[in-house]
Amino acid sequence: MTAYIIRRLLQAIPVFLGATFLIYSMVFLLPGDPILALFGDKTPTDAQYAALQAKFHLDQPFFTRYLIYLGDLFQGNLGTTFRGQSVNEILVAKFPTTLRLALLAIVIQLVFGVVVGLIAGLRKNSVFDYASMLLSLVLISMPVFVLAFIAQYFLALELGLFRATVGRGAPWADLMLPAIVLAALNFAYVVRLTRGSVIETRQQDFVRMAYGKGLPTSRVIPVHVLRNSMIPVTTNLAADFGILIVGATVTEGVFNVPGIGNELFKAINQHDGPEIVSIVTVLVVIYVMVNLVIDLLYGVLDPRIRYVR
Repeated sequence: MTAYIIRRLLQAIPVFLGATFLIYSMVFLLPGDPILALFGDKTPTDAQYAALQAKFHLDQPFFTRYLIYLGDLFQGNLGTTFRGQSVNEILVAKFPTTLRLALLAIVIQLVFGVVVGLIAGLRKNSVFDYASMLLSLVLISMPVFVLAFIAQYFLALELGLFRATVGRGAPWADLMLPAIVLAALNFAYVVRLTRGSVIETRQQDFVRMAYGKGLPTSRVIPVHVLRNSMIPVTTNLAADFGILIVGATVTEGVFNVPGIGNELFKAINQHDGPEIVSIVTVLVVIYVMVNLVIDLLYGVLDPRIRYVR
C-alpha cells in the first residue's frame, strides 16, 4: 500500500504541472491588457502602468512569469490580486464556508441518493423505480443556474422554507438551500449508480449463499448488498467533488454565499488573472488529493481489492 501511495503521489506531479500551466496559459495568454481592464473607463498614467506591469511581472516573457509563479507557489505564496489583496488571506477567509457547503451537499446527496437508489434497485420495475428514474432525468438535464433560480424562487421566496440568500457568517441553516441545489447536481448519478449496482450485486453467488445460509434480509441487504454496491458510488465521489466546485462557483453567486466559489465568480467578472489562477490551482491540488483518498477507500469497502506492484 505504501508503494502505491508513493506511485500515485509521483503521478500527481505531472498532473499538477500540466494543470497549472494550462490554467496560467488560458488566463494570461488571452487577448487584451489586464492592467487597462483593471482601470475600466479610466486611463492609467505611464508611471502607474509601468509600476503595475513590474509588480505582477507582466513585463516579463510568458514562461518566465510562469516559472516565477511556480516558485512563489512552492513557497506557499499564492500572490496578490490586482486589487492588492493577498490570495492567501482570501482563501483562509472564504474556503471554510465553501468546505462546509460542499460537505453538506455531499451528505445530502449520499443519504437521499443511496436510499432512493437502494429502494429502486430492490424494487426493480416498480412505480417507485420508474419515478426515481424520471426524477433523475429531469435533474441531469437541468443546468445548475436554472435549478438554483427555481429553488430560490419557489422554496425561498414563495414558500418561505429557506432564506433566499445566505446571511452574515453563513450559518448552517442558510447553507441548506444552496447545498440542496449542489446535491441535486449529482443526486441523479448516485441514484443510478446505486440502483444498477444493487441489481447486479443481488445476482452474485455470495448473496445467494448468504440467503442459503439462512441469514435474514435485514443483514444480507446492508452487509452484503449495500456495502459492495457502494464501490461505484465511492468512485463517483472523486468526480463529484469537481462537479461541486464548478457548481459552487455559480450557486454561491446566486445565493450570495461568502465562499471561494463566489470569490472566483467575482474574480472572473473582474478579470483578476492572479486571483483566478491561484484559486483554481488550489482547487486542482485538492481535487488530486481527493482522488487519491477515494482510491485508498476501495480497500476498506471491498477486501478483495489490493494494490500490488
